[in-house]
Amino acid sequence: QVQLVESGGGFVHAGGSLRLSCAASGRTASTYAMAWFRQVPGKEREFVAANTWGGRKTYYEYYADSVKGRFTVSRANDGNAIDLQMYSLKTEDTAVYYCAAGLKRPFEIAQSYDAWGQGTQVTVSS
Repeated sequence: QVQLVESGGGFVHAGGSLRLSCAASGRTASTYAMAWFRQVPGKEREFVAANTWGGRKTYYEYYADSVKGRFTVSRANDGNAIDLQMYSLKTEDTAVYYCAAGLKRPFEIAQSYDAWGQGTQVTVSS
């Protein structure tokens, strides 16, 4: 079973940058899709970005339209960690961000993931 631990997050002014990291332990996650979701109170967990395994050492990146061009997801060489680099942050990016890992599809929905991190708060002020 894969366990996930997130780090990073915090407080930043609009237009600023933050980096989130997620490390997997236990079973190797190198062939898993690893993703970031975010959630604000009263709303469903929302897909942000995913890094999916394409065979051998190939990975693909996918982004929600709301973050495309501003966020970048990257995978560690051993496939067991991902980072989310966030640029040009907006107040609407404020949320708890969760790292997830799983083998199911579609990768844009939370139900496809079996392992979740504890969540890390990102707050963007105007």
